[in-house]
Amino acid sequence: VAISQSSPGPIAVNTSIMVGYRLGGVMGSFVTILGTILPPLIIITVIAKFYAAFKENKIANALLLGMRAGVAAVIIDVIIKMVRDIVKSKNKISMAVMITTFIAAVIFDINAALIIILSGAFGVFYYNLYKEGKQQ
Repeated sequence: VAISQSSPGPIAVNTSIMVGYRLGGVMGSFVTILGTILPPLIIITVIAKFYAAFKENKIANALLLGMRAGVAAVIIDVIIKMVRDIVKSKNKISMAVMITTFIAAVIFDINAALIIILSGAFGVFYYNLYKEGKQQ
């Protein structure tokens, strides 16, 4: 997760390809891709190299523990706001998906990625079904 958060997103890479291609053709796009991707990759590699030393450090561990608590609080805040929005919408399908995914994650310990993929697939299916029902 940390690596994906610190690496440039698709918009940055796509923009660098476009700018590089316009300024220097294929070679320009290659150089701009390297310029976009290499700095975060190098930084994360250096951090990973020194991670073992920080892992043993009591101050670093205390900082990371505090950061975990802060991240947990932010995630809980987002969850509360999302649940509030779903309940306010009074959409029974959204409530059913929310409850089902909660049970799948907490009780059955199903992988969150699988839950997200299945929920997204259900959303696409439901939207297309709902859209077809509205057109008739």
